[in-house]
Amino acid sequence: MAKDKQIVIFELDDVLFPAKDYLLQVYYLFAQFIEYTEQKNAQPILDFMRSEYESYGTDMLFEKTAQKFELSNTYQHNFDLLHQTARLPLKLLLYKSMLNFLQELVVNRKQIYIVTAGDPEQQLNKIKQTEWNGLEKYLTVYFADELNQPKSEIFQNILNNNNLSDKDALIVGANKFDKQQSDLVNLTYIESLEIYNKYD
Repeated sequence: MAKDKQIVIFELDDVLFPAKDYLLQVYYLFAQFIEYTEQKNAQPILDFMRSEYESYGTDMLFEKTAQKFELSNTYQHNFDLLHQTARLPLKLLLYKSMLNFLQELVVNRKQIYIVTAGDPEQQLNKIKQTEWNGLEKYLTVYFADELNQPKSEIFQNILNNNNLSDKDALIVGANKFDKQQSDLVNLTYIESLEIYNKYD
């Protein structure tokens, strides 16, 4: 899969680990915080947030929760801050197939990059609380939003910095946007699902 490549570049969420593993722990911590400050039972709050997230995603989740449980809008700050700085009860675990693939890349001396979109502080917090099984020393990470550059530009810069051509890199993503960014600089792209199927 990456045999003829020098570099493999990954997105983070829903590629290396499930995004929900982070978010559901954030919601748990927020529900616990509300229980402590408002003396409201945390479990119904968590159950509601999980159900809304699984049905409709993250959009307007705080607003829906605040309305349902009569919470002050001032708690929006705490909710947002937890997304960036939460100390998770449990470490984030890589998909088993991704762990196997990453280990194979290291053995074969391939360079591994993570180019991730989203709030840089939040993405860094995820990386710090992931169980990398010793792989962290082989990773180079770029935060697209911090650099204020499209992913395609970062991909090209990585190639330029390593004196490589577009044929030397593989992009592993999980959505159409990642594929579009790869196509802009003519890079080989595969869906993370292909790796799950091969290395599971």
